[in-house]
Amino acid sequence: MTVTLPTSPDLAGPHAPSEWREMLRLAAPLVGANLLQMAVFAVDVLFVARLGPASLAASSLAVSIFGLLIWSLSGLVGAASPLIAAELGRRSHAVREVRRTVRMGGWAGLLAALVATGICQLGGPLLRATGQDEAVIAQAAPFLAVLSLACVPAVMASLLRTVVSTLGRPGVGTAITGLAVVVNAVGNWAFIYGHGGLPALGLIGSAWSSVVTSSAMLLAYALVLRFDRRMHRYRLLGRWWRPEWARFADVWRIGLPIFATIVAEAGLFNGAALLIGRIGETQLAAHTVAMQLAGITFQVPFGLGQAATIRVGLAYGARDHAAIARAGWTALAMSVGFMSTTAALMLAAPRLVLGLYLDAGDPANQAVLGYALQFVMVAAAFQLFDGAQSTCGAVLRGLQDTRVPMAIALFGYWVPGLLTAIGLGLFTPLGGLGVWFGLMAGLVVVAGLLLWRWHRRGALGLLP
Repeated sequence: MTVTLPTSPDLAGPHAPSEWREMLRLAAPLVGANLLQMAVFAVDVLFVARLGPASLAASSLAVSIFGLLIWSLSGLVGAASPLIAAELGRRSHAVREVRRTVRMGGWAGLLAALVATGICQLGGPLLRATGQDEAVIAQAAPFLAVLSLACVPAVMASLLRTVVSTLGRPGVGTAITGLAVVVNAVGNWAFIYGHGGLPALGLIGSAWSSVVTSSAMLLAYALVLRFDRRMHRYRLLGRWWRPEWARFADVWRIGLPIFATIVAEAGLFNGAALLIGRIGETQLAAHTVAMQLAGITFQVPFGLGQAATIRVGLAYGARDHAAIARAGWTALAMSVGFMSTTAALMLAAPRLVLGLYLDAGDPANQAVLGYALQFVMVAAAFQLFDGAQSTCGAVLRGLQDTRVPMAIALFGYWVPGLLTAIGLGLFTPLGGLGVWFGLMAGLVVVAGLLLWRWHRRGALGLLP
């Protein structure tokens, strides 16, 4: 099962080598930052797991709500990337326009983060509505209430990471996220167990560590904006009180569909976990392991997509149709090429890759391993489509095209995707494997439609 990219001279023309170099230069630190962000959450799991399965279950439920909100809102403020890139493409010294976009992106992010804080404060009723065990809710609700205090700094840090990357400092995000891993580890060690003269807070201590970590990241980005020469000339922290209503509307116009697209995709994948949870805990454990593996490989096309939004956005602002095509097809070729490699590895040595998470020699793991091997085979099949849909969505964002891709995501993930998962998972003997076929169906449909839209960008009037 393959995704065939249309033949394009932009992948082999005289400007192709420089585009590949620029894309790699921009994408490599973004991929690194994405992987380090996963490590930040992994640190929480390592520390909380020592408190027992009840605490781990409570924190997992709380973090699933918090994580979905922050990930979605990072898409909202991510609208700053194509807007800034287009301004720089039009005029390389567009200091005032860049400052306006950052300021209004900050306003939008702050408002949305405050709403997210309120949602997290309602953790108890939300968890009861999903039928969770009351004993788990008793720990998860206060944990989520404290974690809600991280919403504002986390969203604002995500905005500033987008900004510094678009302005040519992608390595800053990698360094700061690496710092966050250390801060979170020390914070968990201190707050959970009461080291360093602090009281032992147990599970709640991990939530406070996340608050401190998010705040430290925001402070680090603010220091970079103040003291980095390239950043300081934009004076991005100045005049935050001045409204720019047209730009504010632009942020919401581009950002809200990105937010909805992320919710649509997350809805399918989170729904898959709930469906498999109804089938059996052994299959759910296998699903969790296989999804962790797929999540790691996804960070590469995700980072390439972030870089592609910037590169396409710069060309869009410059009204350079050839550069738009070159940047978009280069990112897609890189993404699908990488995912082809990971798919081949999963097919050739599935036990080897699963050995990163499971001890294959332990008899107690054999049932989980058996299901995980099935799920990884499906994951190998949809690797190419996962990479293609992520990068296609990103290059279209560079063209400031987000509303139709949102509709494609809502349809593809929730109609063929979720309906297939429900039908095959709950009403056939396939069980969890049927749910994974539903995931693949959603990704195939979304990837195909987005790729068609990118290929037809000129005829559809998406070019400047």
